[in-house]
Amino acid sequence: MIARPRGRPGPPVLQKTAPPAPARFVRPGAPWAEPRKPALSRNRADRPARSTLEGTAVQNVRTSLTPRREEKIRRVLAMRQKGLTLVLSNIHDPHNVSAIYRSCDAFGVAEVHLHYTDTAFPVLGAKSSASARKWVNTVRHADARELAACLSARGIAMYATSCSPKARPVHDLDLTRPVAFVLGNEHRGVEAELAELSAGEVYIPMYGMIQSFNVSVAAAVLLAEAARQRRLAGMYDSPTHSDAELDDMYAAWSKK
Repeated sequence: MIARPRGRPGPPVLQKTAPPAPARFVRPGAPWAEPRKPALSRNRADRPARSTLEGTAVQNVRTSLTPRREEKIRRVLAMRQKGLTLVLSNIHDPHNVSAIYRSCDAFGVAEVHLHYTDTAFPVLGAKSSASARKWVNTVRHADARELAACLSARGIAMYATSCSPKARPVHDLDLTRPVAFVLGNEHRGVEAELAELSAGEVYIPMYGMIQSFNVSVAAAVLLAEAARQRRLAGMYDSPTHSDAELDDMYAAWSKK
């Protein structure tokens, strides 16, 4: 705004005026004067704990399943084989262990048993194992006798992988019955104590110059033969776990 003073004419004087108020964005249908949000109490005791809020959010996310996800979980659980498992004994290579877990998930193995006495269980990478290991239950055992007693109580017969003359070809075994294949260390194989506690020894027939498989490949071949026999027997068409066991497994899986 420009004004001239009274009296003698003079140069115009520039008067400062207040700047216009900035335009305010209002959502359609919202009142012009919105109430202010209540300030958080300065007393920390009155505020909800951050960890509680985060935990609630995570819990809500994990327990909210789409119908498609729920159907897949129930379908996969119905094909989990209760009487088919592996025993990993002092296998030290994390890539081998991760590959074995992936094969277990693929062929419907519900749990894997660990027998680690002189070798630390390897640290598995998140990318290679998280997608499979979380769907396969892991049972650790203190020693060979405790492991054998646990499997025997469930009616599961152990078969140690071996190339000895008394080992039988895997195709000759009835793998529709409860069975656990024992896989040993990459260099030493299955320990003598475990082999003595097993119901027998098994090998995979090979027809090349080199008579050995990588341990993770051997696990996949053994499970594939077991899955073939069980599929022909219709064991993937109906659940091998009880309804109560399936409910417990679903409750655990729905949170993963």
